[in-house]
Order: sequence, then C-alpha cells, then structure tokens
Amino acid sequence: QVQLVESGGGLVQAGGSLRLSCAASGRTFSAYSMGWFRQAQGKEREFVSAIRWSGGSTYYADSVKGRFTISRDNAKNTVYLDMNSPKPEDTAVYYCAADRHNCVGLGCYDSQSQYDYWGQGTQVTVSS
Repeated sequence: QVQLVESGGGLVQAGGSLRLSCAASGRTFSAYSMGWFRQAQGKEREFVSAIRWSGGSTYYADSVKGRFTISRDNAKNTVYLDMNSPKPEDTAVYYCAADRHNCVGLGCYDSQSQYDYWGQGTQVTVSS
C-alpha cells in the first residue's frame, strides 16, 4: 500500500511559478511510475504529466509541454511538478498518482485507470 500526499498548491499569478510536491509512503516508491492529473471545476480529470520509475522518461500533455517539468527524488520518496508560466486555464485540483506496473506508451501512462494509488489533491489557482 502506498499513501500519497500532495502539497505546494495555492494562488499564483499568471506567468509566475509554483512547485507541487507529492510525498509517498512505503519503500517501493522507486519502483513505481508516477503521474500528475488535474481536474478543473465542472470538468473531467485529465492527464498532466508522468515519469517512469527511474526518472529516465517523462511525458507531458500538450497543454503544459514546455511550461511544466516533472521530476522525482527516489531517496526522498517525492515527485515534483514545477509549474512555470502558469495560465488561468491551469487552475484545477492537482492529483498525484502511482502506477505499480510502470505502464508505458501513450494510452497507458496518461490513462487514469492504470494508476493504483491516488493522493487527495491540492488546489492550484492561477490569477490573471
């Protein structure tokens, strides 16, 4: 069992920066791929970014590519999402998730059903 706790959310101005963190319990964190998803009010939850267990491969939704960076520190059992130049449309609750099976390929790492564990979410609000 893995427990995930997100932090770092809050209010940020458009064009600023924000770092989200997701701390995981358990000794098997380094074996899991990790993902970030978000859900804006009134919309479905959507994929944002993912990173393989080793950190060697990263994936991004087109809407955040070039602005957001995912990384992980396996020694600290933590995955990060650096949000640079956020836009008002990035406003959402951000969730981190863990995938035990290290699913690869489009249609896999970006699919919510592939993830086994989820955090409770952290609110990010981007003001214009």
